[in-house]
Amino acid sequence: MKNKTVAGILALVAGYMGLHRFYLGQVGLGIAYIVLLPIFLVNNFWVFLFIGVLDAIILFSMDQGAFDDKYNKHLERNQGSFKDRNDRRRENRNQRYEDRNSRRYEQVAPKRTATPKNNPHLKEGKAKFEDYDYEGAIIAFNNALKIDPKNIAAHFNLACAHSLMEHKDKAFYHLDRAVALGFDDTEVIKTRDHLAYLRIQPEFLPFEANGFRLAKQLNTPQENLLDKQAPPQQNSQGDLLDQLQKLAKLKEKGLLTEEEFQVQKEKLLR
Repeated sequence: MKNKTVAGILALVAGYMGLHRFYLGQVGLGIAYIVLLPIFLVNNFWVFLFIGVLDAIILFSMDQGAFDDKYNKHLERNQGSFKDRNDRRRENRNQRYEDRNSRRYEQVAPKRTATPKNNPHLKEGKAKFEDYDYEGAIIAFNNALKIDPKNIAAHFNLACAHSLMEHKDKAFYHLDRAVALGFDDTEVIKTRDHLAYLRIQPEFLPFEANGFRLAKQLNTPQENLLDKQAPPQQNSQGDLLDQLQKLAKLKEKGLLTEEEFQVQKEKLLR
């Protein structure tokens, strides 16, 4: 396969001898350069130098697709022109980039969670979540629960959205419901960025110790009070030493930073 840069360098360095023409497969032109060179060597050598430089400029400035169509046609195998193939490569790269971005911001529950095909609010909630419209996502996921109250994906995503909105009690409630209905990927609960707000709450330690379940079931939060934080739930499990030990374990696992550890420790010691 002929290389545009190599051809340009040959034209610039030894274009007066027609080396770039031989490289490009234009043997006839290359021979013509060699035959005419002695004739113009004495008085008009600068003409050949100028021609070589001019050929180099043309080659360097030529579009890659046009170069391939002109000099690399022998490599085509019923796959369209090189330009078409370059266009297809660019389209494939763009598609892969869009797919990666789509997966990066996907916030649905694990794929094993089944969702009714006739529940359009799940897709709406996901789209609003990805657009950072968390209040709109909360409304959509709650509408999904009206159709299917036991939908694990809706409860899990509501927990994520409420956590990002710092609606602590509502986030704990929906995460509890997701686990009660079969969500068992505890590693996701411990590492998902959107649940980080819950993990720094003092209630999280007894919540985790209880198998990521609330000690006392809550009534379904009123969805017309999304902008209000429910009163903090009292931590009634375990003595102070046990809670401090669990807090230290979270820090050792890397789930809490040093600053978060000190803040929660001070809250327990008050």
